[in-house]
Amino acid sequence: MKIGIFFGGPAREREVSFAGGRTALANLDKGLFEPVLIFVDGRGRFRLVTPEFLQAPSLRDALPQDNSGFSVYDESLSPNALDSALPEIRPEQFRDHFDLAFLAMHGPNCEDGAIQGLLEWYNMPYTGPGLAGSAVGINKILQNELIALANGQQKKTATISRDDYEQADKAQFFQSLTEHLGLPIVVKAPHQGSSIGVAIVREHDLEQFCRAVEQCFFTMNIQPDGWSTLSEWSHLSSDEKQELAQKMVSLDSGISFPVVIEQTGEVINHPTDFIAKLDALQNGPSISLAALNAEDEVLFEEFISGQEFSCGVIQDDDQVAIALPPTEIYNVTSFDFESKYKLSTTKKRIPVETSLENNRKIQLAVEQVFTRLGINVYARIDGFLTPSGDVLLHDPNTIPGMSPSSLIFKQMAEIGLNLANSLTYLIRQSLRERIRTGKDTFHLKSLLANLDAQLATRKANPLPERVISFGDSDEQFIAAKLQYNELAASGTVRPSLTYIKSKQEFHEIPVNLLFKDTIADLETALSQPRHPLLVETTERTRHITERYLVQ
Repeated sequence: MKIGIFFGGPAREREVSFAGGRTALANLDKGLFEPVLIFVDGRGRFRLVTPEFLQAPSLRDALPQDNSGFSVYDESLSPNALDSALPEIRPEQFRDHFDLAFLAMHGPNCEDGAIQGLLEWYNMPYTGPGLAGSAVGINKILQNELIALANGQQKKTATISRDDYEQADKAQFFQSLTEHLGLPIVVKAPHQGSSIGVAIVREHDLEQFCRAVEQCFFTMNIQPDGWSTLSEWSHLSSDEKQELAQKMVSLDSGISFPVVIEQTGEVINHPTDFIAKLDALQNGPSISLAALNAEDEVLFEEFISGQEFSCGVIQDDDQVAIALPPTEIYNVTSFDFESKYKLSTTKKRIPVETSLENNRKIQLAVEQVFTRLGINVYARIDGFLTPSGDVLLHDPNTIPGMSPSSLIFKQMAEIGLNLANSLTYLIRQSLRERIRTGKDTFHLKSLLANLDAQLATRKANPLPERVISFGDSDEQFIAAKLQYNELAASGTVRPSLTYIKSKQEFHEIPVNLLFKDTIADLETALSQPRHPLLVETTERTRHITERYLVQ
């Protein structure tokens, strides 16, 4: 089966998606699937690319650049800048190139039902939840309301539109919010993921509050006597102006380009034009900038004190949802993109460090919300376990991040599925759920039957085993894990890991321990009995995993 791996897209999470495309390409089982790479550019065009495209350190590094000295995304380049290097294909041509679209994209247009609807129109099956679950999964305001209806949870929230915020008395509004929600206040852009557009106002500081709200609207006010909250623009050197304009390019923390001057409607596509415009306006009136895809509402939530967790959900052929073991996220210094994705301070453990009963309570709540919100195939749902034992859920994520170390893959490893198995599950279960739409049913059933026949043949005639041995250094452990994943994706052998501690002592390493970071972590895990939640979740999902595992 030819699998079109879709990555990139117009949303702010495209760098996360770029890494996810690389993961999918590297770990797709080549004995079952043939990968075809589809880069979706910032303007939403579909482009065939080669594997070399994904070898760049980041998406910006992979894109052609102009001679300005800035590193930009393709929206800042001319509309045809990519055409010669990256050929475009049209949706009506998809079926000439691949059989199923593997969606490794995130954010608006990518996991809100937009690309899913386009693919359904052209009878192209795709991975992940369908239209209804995707639409719910992108809207944090709607999610809160529906989760409350599904399980009765009580979490204080508030919203405001951009127009109402601009007309409001900011001090009075901030005061009313603190009376309703208390401090700290969590401020969120309602349609973003990966902790983009999230800020926490911890003190009764009006200036900090207004900055947080602007950040989540993706807007910026520039005053004639100052550069927003930075030093005065007119006093900056040329290099400092260049540095600030480059920071604005950032999709995870900057306002990003293109931006519009709201007073005039003028669109600025490039950092060079931005510098020229501010130089011309530095003695003029105040202006406000907004990203072309600025949010029109902002969500405010009470700050929840408790243990933060993230819990994946999968389903079986009867659409029964089964929660994976939840991951506790602790030592979080903040809740933004930088803290969650770029710093090494945040720690994770499976399951949550609490009672077995509380871990089961988390799983039950997650399964219930997954089902009641109309999500299918798989998802990741985040939440908090409060000191009183209440489970408060938020942010169902219908296309979880797909780096090799993503939480969803670690949790699937706990039930025995390696990266290649996990991607195969996702493809197969997605086919099963697309059949339920009643569109192109015979063709989809044929694809599913062929895949099931291949899986059954492999189970009856297992691939030859390849043992990978490693010693007691972290470097050897890392190298062995990389080799394991490469061999698992080759579709030619069945790899297994053996830890040789000494001439007298060695251990066969199960899949769930592949995600340990160091030899010390591995030895600790080997010396302890497996947590009962992990054992029982493995048993609960055995009827799913046995299709992909050779005993």
